[in-house]
Amino acid sequence: MQEIIKQTESRMKKTVEATATKLSHVQTGRATPALLDQVSVNYYGSKNPLSQVGTITTPEPRLIVIQPWDKTLITEIEKAIALSDLGFSTNNDGNVIRIQVPELTLERRTELTKVVRKLAEEGKVAIRNIRRDANDAVKKLDGGDSSGGGGGKSRGRGGDRKRGKSNADPVQQLTDTYIDQIDELVSAKESELLET
Repeated sequence: MQEIIKQTESRMKKTVEATATKLSHVQTGRATPALLDQVSVNYYGSKNPLSQVGTITTPEPRLIVIQPWDKTLITEIEKAIALSDLGFSTNNDGNVIRIQVPELTLERRTELTKVVRKLAEEGKVAIRNIRRDANDAVKKLDGGDSSGGGGGKSRGRGGDRKRGKSNADPVQQLTDTYIDQIDELVSAKESELLET
């Protein structure tokens, strides 16, 4: 049972981390290097994440500055940014690339809030699926300990157990904890969307 709980917690934690990463890519009108995480640049015939070919900084709330380690990459980096779905325009002075992050309109903020909630719901569904897998594993474990009753009978007992001990059920407690963490991430992201 402890092994099931351990694996369940590990999977749920990874799901929350993945959701946090996806949420960090949602543009809020504030400059952050994470906005460029999805951008890959052609460098000597292979695709490399932008963060591996230059330094990305945010000296101002709405400004991203990219300093390529190899200045010949400036046009490749600008091309990669233009091809991304970020909608950013770039300018360069031969040494660095500057991206002015546009201020969000009310309409765009509303759209992005929907995107944030959708990403959060996907994370919650994944956590619920992990809970289902864990409960199935627990039922199999319980089934091995029982006197070999019929499948329908054990299924009914499992359902009663889940309803009767929901407060003491460690799988449900993990589920609640990690769903709460996703809710906190969403709250923070929505506040960020509204304040900029």
